[in-house]
Amino acid sequence: MTIYVMGHKNPDTDTVMASIACSELLRLRGLDAKPVVQGEINPESKFVLEKFNIDIPEIINSVEGKNIAIVDTTNPAHLPHDIDKANILFIADHHNLGGLKTASPLEIYAQPVGSSCTILYNIFKNENREIPKNVAGIMMCAIMSDTILFKSPTTTEFDKMAVENLAKITGINKTLELGLEMLKVKSSIENETPIDLINRDLKVFDIKDKKFAIGQIELIDASMAESKKPEILKEMEKLKNENSYHSVILLITDIMKEGSEMLIVADDVSEIENVFNVKCDENHCVWVDGLMSRKKQVVPPLETKI
Repeated sequence: MTIYVMGHKNPDTDTVMASIACSELLRLRGLDAKPVVQGEINPESKFVLEKFNIDIPEIINSVEGKNIAIVDTTNPAHLPHDIDKANILFIADHHNLGGLKTASPLEIYAQPVGSSCTILYNIFKNENREIPKNVAGIMMCAIMSDTILFKSPTTTEFDKMAVENLAKITGINKTLELGLEMLKVKSSIENETPIDLINRDLKVFDIKDKKFAIGQIELIDASMAESKKPEILKEMEKLKNENSYHSVILLITDIMKEGSEMLIVADDVSEIENVFNVKCDENHCVWVDGLMSRKKQVVPPLETKI
């Protein structure tokens, strides 16, 4: 029976590439595995797949009765609505434990590294399995993407070592140049609507019985989104009201300046300001130096201080 390998909703580059890499790992073990995604992939992911000549995975939104391997999340809110009716066999994730439950024992890897592909690289290495050249390429790109070219506070020496060794497999010597190419693709937002930008990497978190929608856009220069901010804030307000969210928060991350502009829509903005010890302007926006990671610098303070 086929094992469907998937990551979280609104798939980012790490989720897409980890699904493909995990499928390859399982196939090398003699299993029938297929990478899938929950929704359209972003321009950066398309760029990476095209560069290494790998097809875009099929989209599926229901997993009832299916064998499943999960990468890059353990949060049921980020998985299909019927995930509790699937048979989960394998998990590889670098986030906090998100509350996922299984009926049977499973194979699970959880490590505090910068990318799910770093975990998968370590599994390939520990099992002495050869990583195909094109799969090594997409894994390398995923690690650089998720660590924001090693600028994110989530970056570890394991991530850097994995990229170095994966680069040797691909024969690519100038990994930083490739990373900057990816960043340029990611920063191309001229033709994207405000709601597209919000949804590009949006995740919903249940924190003390309240729902927080938190998104992130990573750009070479945060000012590239300046003209879109008024409409972005309107769409955030609409999103909040339509889904009864406690708050909608969007990080517009400036990779070169190593910080983020935080846009906040909430019933009580001061409650969020107090969590992060910041003061927003009249448009509910504030620049925060050093803020690069949602999972390490945004979600944990909300979980402990709200």
